[in-house]
Amino acid sequence: MKILISPAKSISMEQDYPQIEHSIPHFLNESESLAKKLQKLSAKKLKALYKVSDDIAQLNKERFDSWESPAEKTANNKAAVYAFTGDVYRGLDIQSVDDSERAYLQNNLRILSGLYGMLRPMDHIYPYRLEMGTSFQVTPKTKNLYAFWGNKLTDFLNQEEKDTVLNLASNEYFKAIKPELLKCRLVTAQFKEFKNGEYKVLMTYAKQARGKMARFCADKKIEQIEDIKLFDYDGYQYMEQLSSEDEWVFVR
Repeated sequence: MKILISPAKSISMEQDYPQIEHSIPHFLNESESLAKKLQKLSAKKLKALYKVSDDIAQLNKERFDSWESPAEKTANNKAAVYAFTGDVYRGLDIQSVDDSERAYLQNNLRILSGLYGMLRPMDHIYPYRLEMGTSFQVTPKTKNLYAFWGNKLTDFLNQEEKDTVLNLASNEYFKAIKPELLKCRLVTAQFKEFKNGEYKVLMTYAKQARGKMARFCADKKIEQIEDIKLFDYDGYQYMEQLSSEDEWVFVR
């Protein structure tokens, strides 16, 4: 089974980082091509592209200007799962995993990325900001990042050994995958809260739950998709009445 999650907008290179073997992103050539394109943009243009503050635009201008290839082990490169912060990664809580759980995540978890395409948890990354939904015209023929990545991410998944893909990614990132081309079963998990007499998706809680489910898979060494229905972290439970064959709803 392969598990898909989204990256985070926020990246911290200051978090504790255990001395463990890292890996290299599969789509490094594509990443470096994108980085070179972004290096040509001024802070003002990055601000307009990202729709962010002056400070964030300037920070990312400096990052791309000093780009270092993740193929080179430097103090500025860090394993992706330890670099990303945000609700999904707070739910995953990578700092508390043991060696066997880390190995499970490296084998089974995949992080979609606007800049890196698809990452394994221990793939080294250089800090960046480039959301998958950004309208960045990389070439005259690719009007956005979805067009730039095309079928590459789906083809990469198809080459990996698995019988199921568990989708825990946001809609923005999962749009980079072509479900109709996947050569395996696809299951999407949704997380809802009971509020004002009905079950609703509350995004902050849903993001945390995505990370919690990835952690549940690592803790239990889940290999069969049906075992996902046993997910009970933070009081969630599978609700069959709200679920369909390949869209599973967990509520609390």
